[in-house]
Amino acid sequence: MVHVVIGGQWGDEGKGKLVDIFSQKADVIVRFHGGNNAGHTVINDYGKFPLHLVPAGIFNPTATVVIGNGTVLDLEVLLTEIAMLKKVVPDISKRLLISPRCHVIMPYHKILDRLYEAAKGKAKTGTTGRGIGPVHADKVSYQGIRLIDFFDPQILNEKLEIALKIKNPILRAFGEQPLQRAEILKTKLQEFAQVRKFVKETYPVILDALASQKYILCEGAHGFFLDTDWGTYPFVTASNCLPATVTAGVGIPAQKIKRVTAIVKAYTTRVGSGPFPTELLNATGDKLRAAGHEFGTTTGRPRRCGWLDLELIRFMAQVTGATDIAITKLDVLDTFAEIKICTGYTYRNKSVHYWNGDASWLLKVKPVYKTLPGWQMPLTDIRSLSKLPPAAQNYVAFIEKTVGLPVKMISVGPERSQTITH
Repeated sequence: MVHVVIGGQWGDEGKGKLVDIFSQKADVIVRFHGGNNAGHTVINDYGKFPLHLVPAGIFNPTATVVIGNGTVLDLEVLLTEIAMLKKVVPDISKRLLISPRCHVIMPYHKILDRLYEAAKGKAKTGTTGRGIGPVHADKVSYQGIRLIDFFDPQILNEKLEIALKIKNPILRAFGEQPLQRAEILKTKLQEFAQVRKFVKETYPVILDALASQKYILCEGAHGFFLDTDWGTYPFVTASNCLPATVTAGVGIPAQKIKRVTAIVKAYTTRVGSGPFPTELLNATGDKLRAAGHEFGTTTGRPRRCGWLDLELIRFMAQVTGATDIAITKLDVLDTFAEIKICTGYTYRNKSVHYWNGDASWLLKVKPVYKTLPGWQMPLTDIRSLSKLPPAAQNYVAFIEKTVGLPVKMISVGPERSQTITH
């Protein structure tokens, strides 16, 4: 079975924990898009691990773990992550494979990311500053540098020379010092020397796993509404976030996908700029942020918080072909006497849908709310759906009915054990 796990909102849905759970039964675990602008936090018997590039499934000792060609790599971040994992996953060099087709984030990508954001002023996108947008821009404009180029220093040197002919004039125009090719070449080759043993063509591994009908778990790195085409453009990430991206990002035919689990937080959060119809800029939003410890795994930035938006979730489910939903952080709502859920939007007193406009238009819509009673009791020790208080069961049932998908998993705490499966 090919099982794709995606974020159903704007990221930060708690995918790390659930991927960690799913991965315990997987044979192959794949990261197929994004870069170190995404972060998954895994808490298990070994400790707490913030992961940005290595798939969260690395803790399954029998699984092969793949970073597919759709992922962009910061070699320095990758090395730091591998060093952290080696302490508890000593056989990581035998189980982690990295596609030589991965594009590499270079120093100028990070600088340009920062400069572009500053130039936008109040209209800034709210990027993480990791160089993700610029490296993807180079990828599609035929200027990218891939891991495979590092195997031949002469080829790498030639490509870097061309890149700096283009980038240095831009840096000078912004008042920045030009970058030195020799210095970059030396540093990056040193970093590559340490990851070289992990770099291997990953397609035969995927092909064999498909032929053997193994359980392949594909780990999405972002939320659906950060997708470059279907998200709130331009306040999005630089890669597609759809389940079918596994075809481009690792070589799995879309028709091989048998299950798509959309991870949905019990409320909504967002980091960075962009429209957010249900955002709560008040004490209720502050309460959600504090109770949910809503600060970015990658950036540490406080997340914007609001009520659950089922207009978004319904659209996400339709486009992605999601087969089921997993709800995270239901316990964060434990102390609320009333809980609101957005069921749709209005614009100029007319009912509208997310797809009717762009990001600027979405700023002007008004959410339509359904108010449900809260349960006002802790959920963290509950392990079955039937043991949830009636109000919590009703909340879950309302989501299922409105979206039209079954809720197969509910997280009521950060630990693996704090999970309800049905």
